Amino acid sequence: MNVAVLGSSGQIGAYLTDYLRKKGHFVREFDIVNSYHEDMTHIPNPFLRNVIMDSDFVFFLAFDVGGSHYLKKYQHTFKFLDNNTRMMANVFGHLADYKKPFVFASSQMSNMSYSPYGVMKRVGELYTKSLGGLIVHFWNVYGIEKDMEKAHVITDFIRKGFETGVIDMMTDGTEERQFLYAEDCCKALKIIMKKYDDFKSDDPLHITSFRNNSILEVAETIQDVFKEDGMKHVEIVPSKSKDSVQLDKKNKPDTYILDWWQPKTTLRTGIKKVFEAMRNDWV
Repeated sequence: MNVAVLGSSGQIGAYLTDYLRKKGHFVREFDIVNSYHEDMTHIPNPFLRNVIMDSDFVFFLAFDVGGSHYLKKYQHTFKFLDNNTRMMANVFGHLADYKKPFVFASSQMSNMSYSPYGVMKRVGELYTKSLGGLIVHFWNVYGIEKDMEKAHVITDFIRKGFETGVIDMMTDGTEERQFLYAEDCCKALKIIMKKYDDFKSDDPLHITSFRNNSILEVAETIQDVFKEDGMKHVEIVPSKSKDSVQLDKKNKPDTYILDWWQPKTTLRTGIKKVFEAMRNDWV
């Protein structure tokens, strides 16, 4: 199958590109990291149009987004809103023109109306439903990240361990999240693509580990991995602040997807895989 991965250099897109190729699919990568011509905020963009037109299936993973540091700094800015609005208008316009089956990557934050990021993802869901595409809700998918300015919590903590030996946290660490390793996420996305006609736009496709862990537990696991590897001692320094990005809102994932897919990778195993890959850049 000819598959377009929009956002192919992102945290999920890079893993998905490799995974689909190993499964025998022809993958068309599309990401601003590759070329100026692959900037999805440019309207019109004939390169984007051609990739979508020539594809059998499209994964719309691209978004101007990052971890808590990035969102706290940028999600209320004009540029953040404009980038994501342009990207969605551009991509969804071509998906409508060529009537391609597609998956839109949303977030478990899409019902958080106080968050510009959440609101943007909700708009994307409305576009998707109007075109009959499928919506997946990601819950803190983690893996290797190339742009550390946009790093999410696990890669950010590992980076801090290597660079300074101190994991200074943005919060007190008591808030809980569900973390899913990127390879497990890819398996879910492949199943959804394969069984596309079995699903509807309103189906609650929540891709997550279905296990809660506190941010402090994540930091402690990373601390243990450094210790097991014989690296320097890593200190954890929690903040007195509470989470200001998700406001510790308690969402609960729907288990509907478990009829087709099960997450396999434990948090500790996934963290160790990311640690080992990142170690090569610091040691």
